[in-house]
Amino acid sequence: MACTAIVGINWGDEGKGRMVDLLTEEYDIVVRFQGGGNAGHTVINEFGKFALHLLPSGVFRKGVMNILGNGVAVDPENLLAEIGMLAEKGVKVTPENLMISDRASLLLPWHRKLDELEELRLKDKKFGSTKQGIAPFYSDKYQKKTVLAGELFYPEKLKAHLRDLLEWKNLTLTGVYGAEPVTEEEIGAWVDSCCKPLVPYIADTQEYLWDAQQDGKRILFEAQLGSLRDLDYGIHPYTTSSNTLASYAPVGSGLPAAKLEKVVGVVKAYSTCVGEGPFVCEMFGEEAEALRQAGNEYGAKTGRPRRVGPIDLVATRYGVRVQGATELALTKLDVLSGMDEIPVCVRYELDGKETDKFPFPAVLGDCKPVITKVKGWKQDISGCRTWDELPEETKAYVNMVEKAIGRPFVYISVGPERDSIIRRTGSEV
Repeated sequence: MACTAIVGINWGDEGKGRMVDLLTEEYDIVVRFQGGGNAGHTVINEFGKFALHLLPSGVFRKGVMNILGNGVAVDPENLLAEIGMLAEKGVKVTPENLMISDRASLLLPWHRKLDELEELRLKDKKFGSTKQGIAPFYSDKYQKKTVLAGELFYPEKLKAHLRDLLEWKNLTLTGVYGAEPVTEEEIGAWVDSCCKPLVPYIADTQEYLWDAQQDGKRILFEAQLGSLRDLDYGIHPYTTSSNTLASYAPVGSGLPAAKLEKVVGVVKAYSTCVGEGPFVCEMFGEEAEALRQAGNEYGAKTGRPRRVGPIDLVATRYGVRVQGATELALTKLDVLSGMDEIPVCVRYELDGKETDKFPFPAVLGDCKPVITKVKGWKQDISGCRTWDELPEETKAYVNMVEKAIGRPFVYISVGPERDSIIRRTGSEV
């Protein structure tokens, strides 16, 4: 049985959704194993252009089962909206192609409210939250104060549980932030309108995945964000509140005994970053704006302009290592076309010394990028479909990056469309 994870190597926004949509043709099941609706996976295919926030990127493939695992922050309100958005464009999402783990916790209305209130309190020291309630959700999850999706099968028990949670949570809303309390009537109406329609999707996905494993089904695990946003191994505290690493996929998916045979790490041909925190290779001014516009670098969830920079070999090498990536996909290589010279961040300078090592988070803000420029190419490469069709300068850039980070680029994306891909095999890798 093939078990593969597709994960981000850097700060997120690498193009994971595009790669999941492409590779799903080789798999039977796609599982989101962590995160919530606070980031987006952009997918372009025969149905149109989509920014998915909660739904696994395999929903466009006929015959593929998509699962929201127990590690996901399931936001019922936004999930229903996303299902409706796809339906309007002719993509049906039903219990036949989507399952929600009965052990997944629900993101409750007060989680978003608390996220907004905390960012307001932090003012200029904010973490750059998308205000989707993710940090309060995971905080409550690890305090064992969330509602499991499976509780919707037991209305009276759920009502009593929500009453207890409401009493506890209102102490924080009113006492710490001076906000209005949430009432039983409000939470009851939310359950009726946002949660009950999802009941047909909720199932024992642990048993489903176990049976699928015994039957030799091929399973693809889809991550949100990237290595540097991982709660334990990222740029703390400017991380997400879950584990974005491939090693968490078995636990967060509902198949804890799964052994990953392949980890596909997704790397963008240059660097982007949404949100706050240290970003050593960041570019500014006209050069940055030109790259941002060329790559249409605006957040899929928020629309915020992404911070941009050259590819960061120090951060990318670190990301490959913590993800345990066995092979890589390089995305948006076509965006670099037309540049005379392409900047590359090859090392960091810290305390007057150059280093190849990714530093401890506390000193990342003190680092400066060491930049080298390599020869660019003028040709439009978006129509290339084989390695040999690429200009020699393009090949040299790809070879330089993969040599520096120690893993091969098996997939090279030269456009956002599903078929705008080069697959390298044999001696090409």
